[in-house]
Amino acid sequence: MVRVAITQATWTGDKESMIALHERWTREAAADGAQVVAFQELFYGPYFGITQDPAYYAYAEPVPGPTVERFAALARELGVVLVLPVYEEESPGILYNTAAVVDADGTYLGKYRKHHLPHLPKFWEKFYFRPGNLGWPVWDTAIGRVGVNICYDRHFPEGWRTLGLNGAEIVFNPNATAPGISNRLWEIEQPAAAAANGYFVAANNRVGREDNEYGDEAVTFYGSSYVVGPDGNLVGDMASGSEPGFIVRDVDLEQIREVRERWQFYRDRRPDAYGPIVAP
Repeated sequence: MVRVAITQATWTGDKESMIALHERWTREAAADGAQVVAFQELFYGPYFGITQDPAYYAYAEPVPGPTVERFAALARELGVVLVLPVYEEESPGILYNTAAVVDADGTYLGKYRKHHLPHLPKFWEKFYFRPGNLGWPVWDTAIGRVGVNICYDRHFPEGWRTLGLNGAEIVFNPNATAPGISNRLWEIEQPAAAAANGYFVAANNRVGREDNEYGDEAVTFYGSSYVVGPDGNLVGDMASGSEPGFIVRDVDLEQIREVRERWQFYRDRRPDAYGPIVAP
């Protein structure tokens, strides 16, 4: 059994207070027995894809860098695994939407860079990021084999499958998802991915309106974070659609074996027939 915590926050107005909030939540989740804590997409800033403004490049930092190192010390202190979605600067002008993974002893294990970048009104991500180029890594952590898929990536089944083939047991899916046509997709995509690939998915989303940053241009993120099992069923209830906080859920990794032995998708898949999927 693994106790998983995922957060959903509203932008406080400055980076330091967002970091302090997530430090406090991590301590509270650990006190509740959480063994892994995962934050939302670009957790310490606003969702700046709302606009195309180079001022937000200032939120980028190296990975590992100051924020990852600060939370690595906290992971070591509390004995928890952390998934930290941050804005990465590899070098000036080379920027990525990234998630760092830190083990329970504070060891930085590596990073995932978001592959698929939306570029449409209020989601102008190609202004801020290059597409990810590190594949879909899976890390052996104190709580099992962990992978990451970030927000818009969830619409593309190939990444989910690659994580399964790479041995993921829990895939963390941090998001900044706003109301509209995405609401129904939010309900069905992660359960479908979990069932198709036979692993757990922990999907969290920003919550609340960032009008303290964008005024009338702000969108209202709808939270509703949740954990889903390899059978496609929710583990507990969804989080609030309007209130910040975190949820804690217990997942039984033995369920992966049970489901995969019942549904033999990995045995019956036909990669020899899938060539058209990757045709340009």
